[in-house]
Amino acid sequence: MDKEQIKKNYLIKVKEYKDHNKSYYDESNPKIPDSQYDKLKNEILNLEKTYKFLNNKNSPSKSVGYKASKSFDKYKHKVPMLSLSNAFNEEDLYNFEKKIFNYLNNKIKIEYSVEPKIDGISASLTYINKKLLYGVSRGDGNVGELITENLKTIKDIPQEIKFKNFPEEIEIRGEVFIKKKDFLKIKDKFANARNAASGSLRQKDPKETKKIPLNFIAYTFGYLKNNSFNKQSDFLNKLKEWGFKVNKNNNTISTIKDLVKFHKLFESKRFNLDYDVDGLVYKVNDLSMQSRLGFTSNAPRWAIAHKFSADNANTKILYIDIQIGRTGALTPVAKVEPVNIGGVVVSNATLHNEDEINRKDIRIGDVVKIERAGDVIPHVIEVDKTKRKSDSKKYEFPSVCPSCGSQTIKEFNKITKKFDAVRRCINTDFKCERIAIENLKHFISKEALNIDGLGKKVIEKFWDLNLIKKPQDIFNLNYSKIKNLDGWGLLSVNNLKRSIENSKTINFQRFIYSIGIRHIGIENAKIISDNVKNVSNFINLIETKKLDELLNINGIGETQINSLKNFFASSNNLKTIIELSSILKIENKKFNQNGLFKNKSFMFTGKLNGISRAEAKSLIEKNSGITLSSINNNLNYLVAGEKPTLRKINKAKELGIKIISQKDLLKLLN
Repeated sequence: MDKEQIKKNYLIKVKEYKDHNKSYYDESNPKIPDSQYDKLKNEILNLEKTYKFLNNKNSPSKSVGYKASKSFDKYKHKVPMLSLSNAFNEEDLYNFEKKIFNYLNNKIKIEYSVEPKIDGISASLTYINKKLLYGVSRGDGNVGELITENLKTIKDIPQEIKFKNFPEEIEIRGEVFIKKKDFLKIKDKFANARNAASGSLRQKDPKETKKIPLNFIAYTFGYLKNNSFNKQSDFLNKLKEWGFKVNKNNNTISTIKDLVKFHKLFESKRFNLDYDVDGLVYKVNDLSMQSRLGFTSNAPRWAIAHKFSADNANTKILYIDIQIGRTGALTPVAKVEPVNIGGVVVSNATLHNEDEINRKDIRIGDVVKIERAGDVIPHVIEVDKTKRKSDSKKYEFPSVCPSCGSQTIKEFNKITKKFDAVRRCINTDFKCERIAIENLKHFISKEALNIDGLGKKVIEKFWDLNLIKKPQDIFNLNYSKIKNLDGWGLLSVNNLKRSIENSKTINFQRFIYSIGIRHIGIENAKIISDNVKNVSNFINLIETKKLDELLNINGIGETQINSLKNFFASSNNLKTIIELSSILKIENKKFNQNGLFKNKSFMFTGKLNGISRAEAKSLIEKNSGITLSSINNNLNYLVAGEKPTLRKINKAKELGIKIISQKDLLKLLN
């Protein structure tokens, strides 16, 4: 098939996909089953991957499940509506709890509020002076659609509260869903119950929404003025008192073992419920503890969704594709005969790494069982060796990089005394095409520079056209050439220009993260930015080979230091950040200027009780203070916990620095 025929076939599929999207989302009347829709989508994505010249604005690779309707105004959430991390087994739950203990630096007894995870659509309701003023969809977590009038049609949602003790301002969050028996009456109009709820809430005319038997279950609050509640369970009880419906299966449980027992029990009876559930949600019940734990970049530290058992199916491995990530990791992905698993057509399954392939003896042509759990990427459970052909050959994992031909290695872990399971390409300084492209994608991602209009597909296209080869090239693009490209014009070029220009102002933390150094994620980038303070100091540490000084920072260990050293061993990488530092306006770490600890500096030694160093440092910074990583004349207080380092104590005494206890520190805060 020639290039023109491939493109023609592709465009036909894209148009078909666009038409089905209109039916599925705008009209809430899908013309084909979910399995066929998913198959069509995957066919388009596979064509784009195989033939890089294919490009269309209506492609599923450039659109999200449902786009925000132009019929609704946008509303920014006062408190972000973040998604939850997922757990699929007992080990995941113990790891979740362990992270809580580590953050709080205290192995305290935790009580959990347990709630069924209804498979519906999240919505928030803002009441001011007891009246419902704003009803909002989740959207992207920060900005949602203002769908107040549609939500008002749901009988479970009070439009005005009569109770005296109702807060002056509160945002109540919950799930909009359709009961199973009600969906049976309208199933001809929608693909499934969740789609029915979603499509109904996005109707332009609230009268159309009212025709659908929607329900609402309240499960938490977002913003609450003058919060007086101590526990999540107390708030749920109060919601009932105020006239909101809450789930009758809510519970409070104190141990992971009991959570697992309850999960098994609930899973066994889930099909007897009159609504769809895909798991349970566990929240730390103590609200003050929730506040202390806070959030990561995309999820609360104090909550997790425990999904129900995965669905699986048998299929055949067609071939194994080796994907290369930005850190050089070679990840094998099985391309399989498309198979429907739990209503989703699966054509890819992760094989994790070389060791996993060898352990399970996975081969091309094998019939395998594929498992899909929630939103996790499908993976191979087992091989049906009874169906293996006699001429089958053991799969040989590539010893050289499929992209650049460089040597691949397995690093030796000094802690475990074993070689890592992951094999990596050693070319990590923009010399390997795939690593370079993945690094560029990371650089422009939402958490990094967040350049709107310069997505992953555009990066790949501009790479092929030699427009972008390094991050600094983004800020010196040939816009005259771009303007003449298919799908581009003066308006889109000007929008891209504006977006790139806006991205030039970035804080120091995000700049460190954007570089894409292995083991330096958002949290470690924050720790480094908090202590190093500015990009000049950072570059100086690299150039003078003093990165070991960062070992004095709590939260930064040898793993991170070695990653930094390896990354900047390449002169190309150092050159890149020096050039970027002259192009970008990198804002230094900002602190509150009017707190109790204004112009005061602190350092910690020894173990703290009931609070982690991360939390203690956060408290100091919130009160205008700073934390130092070494003892010098600029230090005001050395906070000594249990078993402090004697060398630090003696050094502080020598310099006349005041030594205080953890108790003294907390007194200063009050």
